Amino acid sequence: MEGTFYTIIPPIAAILMVVLTRRVLLSLGVGILVGAWVLTQSIGGTFSTIFASFKAVFISDGALNTWNVYILLFLVLLGIMTAFITISGGSRAFGEWAMNRVKTRAGAQLVTAFLGIIIFIDDYFNSLAVGQVSRPLTDRHRISRAKLAYLIDSTSAPICVISPVSSWGAYIIALIGSILVAHEVTDVSAFTAFIQMIPMNLYVFVAILLVFATAIFNIDLFSMKKHEKRAIDTGEVVDSSKGDIPGELKSELPMSKEGKVTDLVVPIISLIIGTVTAMIYTGVKATEGPATILSAFENTDVAASLVYGGTFGLVVTLLMYARHKMGSNVLRAGLVEGTKSMLPAIYILIFAWVIVDIIGQLGTGEYLAEIVKQSNMNIAYLPVVLFLLSGVMAFATGTSWGTFGIMLPIAGEIAAATDITLLLPALSAVLAGSVFGDHCSPISDTTILSSTGAGAHHIDHVLTQLPYAILSAIIASIGYIALGLTGSTLVGLGFSVALLVVVVFIFRSTASKPA
Repeated sequence: MEGTFYTIIPPIAAILMVVLTRRVLLSLGVGILVGAWVLTQSIGGTFSTIFASFKAVFISDGALNTWNVYILLFLVLLGIMTAFITISGGSRAFGEWAMNRVKTRAGAQLVTAFLGIIIFIDDYFNSLAVGQVSRPLTDRHRISRAKLAYLIDSTSAPICVISPVSSWGAYIIALIGSILVAHEVTDVSAFTAFIQMIPMNLYVFVAILLVFATAIFNIDLFSMKKHEKRAIDTGEVVDSSKGDIPGELKSELPMSKEGKVTDLVVPIISLIIGTVTAMIYTGVKATEGPATILSAFENTDVAASLVYGGTFGLVVTLLMYARHKMGSNVLRAGLVEGTKSMLPAIYILIFAWVIVDIIGQLGTGEYLAEIVKQSNMNIAYLPVVLFLLSGVMAFATGTSWGTFGIMLPIAGEIAAATDITLLLPALSAVLAGSVFGDHCSPISDTTILSSTGAGAHHIDHVLTQLPYAILSAIIASIGYIALGLTGSTLVGLGFSVALLVVVVFIFRSTASKPA
């Protein structure tokens, strides 16, 4: 049943189960079973397919799947770092320090949003690092973890996708280069094309601006309002009745009374320095010929760099902890509890990777892409159609990078065959739609890591972020229609921003009214 309508049933089944049951692992398990059944149509084949996909998470082509294993190892390293930062009193000290300087809930949210933009090197690293820094601050201001996860997720991927000096930017530039060569476009380089495409990525600008508007004007949509009200009224930033929280320590650990802000800041800075240095090193090492910053990020090994940076950060954290002389029992407790804190996220990631592998075998992405190739549409609507289709594809497959790989070449082919002037807008629409779909998908690894970094229940993050993502997508869609009809990037971007201002004004007026 590959390449047919049936290929979209597994992701739909998983997503519907998430909405109906609010149990992520159960829902992913159902999606995996349905997908394997659609693929093989036999009981034996179903279970052998599931086992093969599970094995592929750890072993690929007869060798260790270093990407997945390193990501899981980095999560463990980060969990242990978090435990020892807590034991050293760093989180408490930073929370108290920040409370004396950031006086309002809006200020705490703005700090988080700015951090999300500043740390643009990689979305995985962004999601987890910003969460570690911001959590003590947002907890003190009674900001729900669901809101924190939204702030993290809606700044991480959007800023990475428009940053040329990032793992995302390097990957996209490489894809653009091959598309330009394939269609004999010689008047612009891949890097220049990427830079020109930045203002055409309408969803990114709308999503990031909405984050800041949400922080400043207290725009809490739908279920986010419930989470924020509970946090403000009771101080409970997360619903403890829903079980284990990804990234959250399960047991109370002893805490040094002599903890200082440096016990948190120094390990986090070490983590950043170690990771960025490792990314440049692995990129330069893999580059043939003279290496530049751009070529380094194009060839970098992100997963290995995270492990190198995480190891360096953990060593620094343990050295900071050693100053407090708290004994071997506390050391053992920190190692155990730090590892246990990341197990929920690890389970969800593994299940997500399995269903993504099965969806890949079914050809869900290719089926959706074929729909647009066979359609006869007004060429002016090409950007908005590609935006929406890429969103659906990333939502169904849980991978923006995979959507890039499938949809960018298709967008290039369509634009080249119809109107080459729409090439860059079409490619930009694919990038924007992929990030949109990634924001909505419960099986997206970036979404999972954002909830992990924030210490929020994954399902809470998915359901609370969804209205913001859809609102941003509606505004961006109208902007893409304006861009396609006028051929002007400025008109499309200006229309999107103006419409967002109107929407924010409406929601601001509603938020200011008494309940």
